[in-house]
Amino acid sequence: MAMSAGSAEGEPMMDINTTPLIDVMLVLLIMFIITIPIQTHAVKLDLPVDSRTNTPPPVDPVKNKIVIETSGQILWNGAAVDETTLRQYLDLTTTMNPVPELHLQPYPDARYEVVDQVLAITKRANVEKMGFVGNEQYGNF
Repeated sequence: MAMSAGSAEGEPMMDINTTPLIDVMLVLLIMFIITIPIQTHAVKLDLPVDSRTNTPPPVDPVKNKIVIETSGQILWNGAAVDETTLRQYLDLTTTMNPVPELHLQPYPDARYEVVDQVLAITKRANVEKMGFVGNEQYGNF
């Protein structure tokens, strides 16, 4: 990398000054980084809205429970199932009358990826009556 200082006294330097160009490019880069929205991963799940009047809703005779263990195992009412079987069970329950409630209980150390997959399966199955149970176990964390 050679530098030129001009050949004679008083002769103007013929090189382009790139410092202002670099400064403008860095400012533009910082502006683009700030204005780019943060990408978030979320599963949009439409939970039921509490539309009760003064009378409580009737208690469903059947309540299904999905437990997600620390090892990533999915349990349906105590029996181990895979994702395909879980979807079949959920499709079956949505056709029942009355529709049973679905209780979801992930262990505190369960992987978020497995919980996210189960939530996505319940969304695709159009589950309307769903609740999260066992939240008191997170009080110590």
